[in-house]
This record gives sequence, C-alpha cells and structure tokens, in this order.
Amino acid sequence: APGLLGLMQRSFSCLLEHSRSRGSDLLLSASYLEIHNEQVRDLLSPGPPCALPLRWSKTRGFYVENQLSVDFESLEAIADLLLQAGSQRRRTSAHALNKHSSRSHALLTIHIRSRAVSTNPALGTKQGTLCFVDLAGSERVKETGSSGELSVEANNINRSLLALGHCISLLAKPRGKRMHIPYRDSKLTRLLARSLGGSGVTLMVACISPSSRCLSETLSTLHYASRARRVTTRPLVNRVSREKLLQTLEQEIHALQLENLSLRQQLCLPRVPTRSTEVPGTPPRVGAWPGWG
Repeated sequence: APGLLGLMQRSFSCLLEHSRSRGSDLLLSASYLEIHNEQVRDLLSPGPPCALPLRWSKTRGFYVENQLSVDFESLEAIADLLLQAGSQRRRTSAHALNKHSSRSHALLTIHIRSRAVSTNPALGTKQGTLCFVDLAGSERVKETGSSGELSVEANNINRSLLALGHCISLLAKPRGKRMHIPYRDSKLTRLLARSLGGSGVTLMVACISPSSRCLSETLSTLHYASRARRVTTRPLVNRVSREKLLQTLEQEIHALQLENLSLRQQLCLPRVPTRSTEVPGTPPRVGAWPGWG
C-alpha cells in the first residue's frame, strides 16, 4: 500500500512514474554497497563478500572498482533487489540497546541515463545519480556494552562519522573562507564527496529518539544535521558527449566480456573464442575491443 512505503520506495515509484511518462527514454540501474570496518563490499555480487578497491579519476571522482550494477524497470524489481539481495547480506549484530544494530554504512545508488538522442547531437545525452545513504548510528561503548569485534566496529563507525561531520563543517563555511576538504580521511567521505560538494542537492534525514535518556545524543544529532543545512551547492545538468559516451560503452562491453569469461570458468564451460571485427592485415584501432564470440 502507498501509505506503508518508506522514503526510498516512494522515490523509486516517483522515478518509475516519471520514466513511464517519457516513454522508454530513461534507463535505470542500481548498485548497492556497504562500508564495514573501512572496507567497501558489494551487496549485490554473488558469492562471499570481498573488499573492493576504491579508485579516483579526474572524470568520475572516487568510485568503486568492479562494482555490480543491475538494471530495473519496476518497483517490485528494485524492492527485491534492495530487501532480499542487499539488506539481508548487510552486517548487523545485537548489543544492549538494539538487537539488529547496523554495523556498516550502506549506499544504494540509482544511475539514471537518458536513452533518446537529443535534438542537438552536440549536446549528447544526460545522466545523473540518486544516492541513498543509510548511516550507522554513533555508539557509546559504555551504554551498548560492546566488546571485542563489536567495539572495533563501533570505533570505525564513530571515526567515519566524525570525518563526515568535519567535511560538512568545512563545506558549510562561505566559499571564500573554505579550507581544504579532507575527503580522503575515510571511505565514507570519499564516496560522498560528489554528493556533498559536487553539483547536486543533498537531503539529510536525522533520526532521533523522544526518550529523555537520549537527550545528549538527540542534541548532537540535530547539531550534526543543522550544519548540513548550511552547505550550498550549484546544481548542474550532466551531459555526456558522443565521444565520451562511445568510450564508456566500449568499457562496459569489455567489463561484460570479462564477467562472461569469469562466469564460464566458474561453471566449467569451455572458453568461447573471440572474433575480431577488424579487416585482416590491418592494425587494430586504438581503444577497440574484440567482438563477441
């Protein structure tokens, strides 16, 4: 029922409704990861979770290498992806205050790209991302009774939240008085660098408790969120040029070929030889990938 849907589900529904109103113009895909003990893990990739490297480039900024992205066209598909495939694999543990405490930060990213070619070919296509971030709450070890591995997880959570708060405080200052923004202090701030200080819009939802025993945490959370309100960004339209779009598609084809080869090896299937699309005797084009077998 619509009245039972949360913020994320209503956002998905709005996106899909807007996509259907434009025909088959928009392409939607999703990726889901968690940051546990300063290690980035893909929640959608099959097999046991493993740490993925975090890279940086001038065009993409910080990104996760070899992260799986899944296309979806319905609310049921993205809900199953979020709840069944992703959230069940996220790290949770029990302590004195919560039986299902999140031990990691989770990032669900929706990639939106226009399929149709613009009337002006020079403009290329438009693309954007919608990132949902579920931050693990800060913890006081004395109150939660955490020890051992839980204590290590709590320290890593608090350290990354402190780094995020420091970045937000610096971004909230006027542009002329801003210092260097230390995004590299944690994996969380690296992945949120474009959301906080890029060309987008950021919304923070603060979860607080009405209990009087949580008054200090409530005030701290509200102070944390009030600093985020003072951050100003300049939203821009992201356009992809034709040349950059072709290069991106070639990279996606190469990644799919590697994924296909890896799956065939896991299934013990014979390797399919690739056939080149070039004319025999001619040198290969720069940046060209071999064709499908």
